[in-house]
Amino acid sequence: MLDVALQGWEGPVHLRDIARRQEMSKKYLAHLTSRLEAAGLVRITRGAGGGISLARPASEIRLSQIFQTLEGPIVLVGCVGNPEWCSRSSKCATRDIWMQMGQLLSAFLESQTLEDLCRQQREKERPSPPPSTASGTTR
Repeated sequence: MLDVALQGWEGPVHLRDIARRQEMSKKYLAHLTSRLEAAGLVRITRGAGGGISLARPASEIRLSQIFQTLEGPIVLVGCVGNPEWCSRSSKCATRDIWMQMGQLLSAFLESQTLEDLCRQQREKERPSPPPSTASGTTR
């Protein structure tokens, strides 16, 4: 999604180009993009001029939507998603901590958009200024 958002301003992005840049198999990427398309997050255009594009602006796509589509609900340990998983679930303070951490992670992902992630990526790719040299210093 990040790659499509960053590269897609000229039109649909080819799957093979994303796979090359992200160093992942084209087959696995196709699997992911089909799930993203089913969720209405990307559009896949077939044919010579085709590729993948965002279904709506990056500012309208929450990271929580992407995560849920690709990973499912945020369940950090089995007993959080299914209390019957462990007979001690109802009396376990550690489970409460795992639940709270999952809620915090969910809230964070909900607060961030794909546009926010693009901004962070561009910032990381910006060339660093050369180190400044203080005049008058000796070594």
